[in-house]
Formats: sequence, structure tokens, C-alpha cells
Amino acid sequence: MVKVGIAGGAGYTAGELIRILLGHPLAEIAWVLSSSHAGAPVCKVHSDLVGDTNLVFAEKPDFSAVDVVFFCMGHGKSGEFMDKYELPSGMKMK
Repeated sequence: MVKVGIAGGAGYTAGELIRILLGHPLAEIAWVLSSSHAGAPVCKVHSDLVGDTNLVFAEKPDFSAVDVVFFCMGHGKSGEFMDKYELPSGMKMK
């Protein structure tokens, strides 16, 4: 099972990714990050997922809980994210 984190979780791209991953037999979503919606249910933003998930938006990433992170942020925002949060030693960017 691959544990997944999603940064920029409130946008359309993230919503589609969440929907796809929820149906994937080898993926488990560990966290969905949205600083503007932290603490709110993911379904509050992505209403098409009501009944499919109980995920809640996280405020900060927990890199130790995931194998892979998808960045679903606007242009330039991924770089700002990486400036703000330090990757644990041994974790690679590809």
C-alpha cells in the first residue's frame, strides 16, 4: 500500500486526484493539505466526494506518514511550499 499526501488539496486537480486515489486498491491517502480549509472536512470543498471519504484537511504536512506527495498547487506555489517545509533526510524530490 502506497501512502499518499496531497498538497494544495482544495483545488479542482486535487479533487480529481482524491477521487481517483480513493478507488485505487494500492493507495491510501494519509493527508490532504489546505491551509485555508484546515480542520474542515474535504467533502465541504469537494461535495462530489460526500459519502466516499471522511478525510479532513490538514494544516501542515506530515512527511513521515507518506511515501509520495502530489503537489496540486498553482504556478510557483510548490516552490514556496518547499521553502516553507523541510523534507526529512532521505526523502527525495523527483
